[in-house]
Amino acid sequence: MTGISDLPVDLPGSSLWRAPAPLLLASASATRRDLLTGAGLPVETAPARIDERALEAEGGEIVPVDLARRLARAKAAEVAARHPGRVVIGADQVLECEGRIFHKPADLKAAHAHLARLQGRTHQLHSAVAILRDGRAEDFAETARLTMRPLDAEAIDAYLRLAGVAVTTSVGAYQLEGLGIHLFERVEGDHSTILGLPLTPLLARLRGMGLLAF
Repeated sequence: MTGISDLPVDLPGSSLWRAPAPLLLASASATRRDLLTGAGLPVETAPARIDERALEAEGGEIVPVDLARRLARAKAAEVAARHPGRVVIGADQVLECEGRIFHKPADLKAAHAHLARLQGRTHQLHSAVAILRDGRAEDFAETARLTMRPLDAEAIDAYLRLAGVAVTTSVGAYQLEGLGIHLFERVEGDHSTILGLPLTPLLARLRGMGLLAF
């Protein structure tokens, strides 16, 4: 019986990715890039040049999950226009708590205000993905629910002192894969959705497009 260790490393035609050029991620997010490379996909990055807040303001009030999809589509389209012929993925994440949308905090003071509003409540993370290939687009969104434990101002200050300015890179002022896990009493949803790129449904769609070997 042949074990995995007995198989040759470089089988002819064994590449997982079937497009001629690497997948192009319309984002500078190291977390999203690492999720894709961890799944064995060749990835290049090209951050989208869009004004997210201007896009959010277009058309008046919008459902948060639909906003995430709109932003993901816009990112993919902008990068695809600059890189014709490539398979492009745009992604965006919107945090919603009791009808309010949260953006990345500008500084630690804003991060404190974010956490003071989220503590003791359940919020939703809507993670959307848009795939553009040869002018054809497909998008979807997944949602995770996170319940933050009650935190007083002293506890929030202690967390921010330990976590530092890195919290300003997240819409919720936390990284669940790091110190942010201490803030929560319940997490419902796929981990990659929480990180901003729902990986399992994305891979299913790439397989459906004939872009993966299995």
